[in-house]
Amino acid sequence: MKRWMTFGWIAALCLAACSQPAMSSADEYYEIRTIVLGEKGDAAAIDQYLEKALIPALERQNIGPIGVFSAAPNSDTKPGSIFVVIPYAELAQMESSREALAKDSEYLNAAADYLGRDSKTAPYSRISSELLTAMDCWPKTVVPEGTLENEERVYELRLYESANERLGDLKVEMFNQGEVPIFLDSGVQPIFIGQALVGPQTPSLTYLTVYKNDAARLKAWDAFRAHPDWKVLSKNPRFGGTVSRIDKFVLSAKPYSQM
Repeated sequence: MKRWMTFGWIAALCLAACSQPAMSSADEYYEIRTIVLGEKGDAAAIDQYLEKALIPALERQNIGPIGVFSAAPNSDTKPGSIFVVIPYAELAQMESSREALAKDSEYLNAAADYLGRDSKTAPYSRISSELLTAMDCWPKTVVPEGTLENEERVYELRLYESANERLGDLKVEMFNQGEVPIFLDSGVQPIFIGQALVGPQTPSLTYLTVYKNDAARLKAWDAFRAHPDWKVLSKNPRFGGTVSRIDKFVLSAKPYSQM
């Protein structure tokens, strides 16, 4: 049986990243698309488009892994949206990817039904997007070994909004100075962590975490809140009031998701 990535290995990766000087550009960028279905949404059509057209086309561009998620059953997360996570190696790749899609005949053929719809038959009501830049404490996407084979896995997507840019940068600093190692020690396993460059809720940061099952998710957050290092870090007056709003989504992966 494949095992999950060990805490020690990931902690070493995180600590090594946090010890490096700030770079002039991020290691990765993340586009987070929230596809809101609305009353007349067609989730099956969107799944068809993502699985058969968009993801294979992005793979041909060496972009991935791509994550696709919806609300987990029996969770407090309201159903009706599909979340798509697309990592880019550099910012210019976003523009070049769009240009490549427009010239990709295999993509255009597979996406014909989706792209051929008009305003009366659109499969969703709107798409809301944000663009993130990877943070020093977690500069690369990590999908732990064995994750995709575990059908019971659940995810949390969290967005931490701040009242202004100064406080938003302080929350990023708080992550970079020690919050992520506490995550790992508690069983909160990040896949990506990024600060928003563009989005409807800037200034903010967003991160995605994965757990073996929902019981493990609840246990991990209990352990995080009780962790002695978190008790110290959370009481540091420098970081007081850095978060004004938290949006939390408990998610399940689509069968074709690569995260």
